[in-house]
Amino acid sequence: MMFKCHCRDCQRVTGGGFVAGLLVPASAYRVTKGELRYHFTPSTAGGKHKRGFCSECGSRLTGGESDERATGFVGVTAGSLDDPSWFRPQLAFFVSDAQPWDHMDLEISLRSY
Repeated sequence: MMFKCHCRDCQRVTGGGFVAGLLVPASAYRVTKGELRYHFTPSTAGGKHKRGFCSECGSRLTGGESDERATGFVGVTAGSLDDPSWFRPQLAFFVSDAQPWDHMDLEISLRSY
């Protein structure tokens, strides 16, 4: 699933209007070089939201995980993909938190949560 998350937390983490990401099965995700470092913030779903960053350059690579329960998925930031040009968001989350200067894609907005 490919998405844009407009929640205030994602806005703060990116310094922008949203996080562009995709969910992949945790069993299919692997780091091929180096190691991730993690940062935790409070989650609206309870517990803490776990985000993975490159230990070398500090780029955000993952999110969508919880420190309390396994979801079976890993959120991967679209910009961290080797070829992010194939990213096509299907859904938008927390559109009520979207900034007025962030022009929404009407097709995605109609399927928003």
